Amino acid sequence: MKLILREATAPTLALFATTSTLLCCALPALLITLGAGAVMAGLTSSIPGIIWLTEHKLILFGVSGALLIAAVVTKWMTRHAPCPIDPKLAKACAFWRRTGSIILATASVFYLVGAFFAFFAADLLL
Repeated sequence: MKLILREATAPTLALFATTSTLLCCALPALLITLGAGAVMAGLTSSIPGIIWLTEHKLILFGVSGALLIAAVVTKWMTRHAPCPIDPKLAKACAFWRRTGSIILATASVFYLVGAFFAFFAADLLL
């Protein structure tokens, strides 16, 4: 259990935080670009939290970025940590290290896409 916490918790928290950046900024831009403004209006009436995320995007990106940086630092600090000698636990250790790296890479892509749509896309596309 300690192994899972060490290898996958920080990247998973970063993934959840960066997913909110997609909901705040990339999803509305995508829907409106595709001509689905009515779908966007329906989403905002059904899920008013999307509007709150958009209004507070600086805080959202700050917290998400801090969690992402914390996950990268945690991953970096444990990169040379030994896995257990037991073959079963060593296999689990290797699996969670790979999984944590994949989750962290996915979270980084989510953050960058969200940041692009939140801060740059409107200036470039208009």
